[in-house]
Amino acid sequence: MTPATELLRRAGLRVTTPRVAVLEVLQQHPHVDAAGVLALARSRAGSVSVQGVYDVLAALDAAGVVRRIQPAHSVARYEVDHGDNHHHVVCRGCEVIVDVPCAVGSRPCLDPAPAQVLGFAVEEAEVIYWGVCPACRAAAPTTPAITTTKETA
Repeated sequence: MTPATELLRRAGLRVTTPRVAVLEVLQQHPHVDAAGVLALARSRAGSVSVQGVYDVLAALDAAGVVRRIQPAHSVARYEVDHGDNHHHVVCRGCEVIVDVPCAVGSRPCLDPAPAQVLGFAVEEAEVIYWGVCPACRAAAPTTPAITTTKETA
């Protein structure tokens, strides 16, 4: 039994070729979007339809097997949910997404007092850090120091 098959069974989901293919893609390529999942799943399982991939992603998300993340102004990305309560840092240059541990502790990991006052039972906080990755920083052109010359009369 493959890890993907085992994960599907533990979640109470039927094991199908598209589900196994999508889950294997996400296990090897975290933070991939649906188009990437489609291309990679097709290379594994042959004919997987666009709608089939979206249906599988929705079913896996609903079952808590995968986690859907969607940074601002970006398409949704998917990763296997390992239950480790991590957050993400996104590069403003190349949009690479990297996992970062929760800075505070267990879920919801932020002080939900204002929401609780309003009657909410807060379960989770989603934190996305934004910055520039080392590769983009290294590739950025360096700006020469501005020098001023003093004119003499």
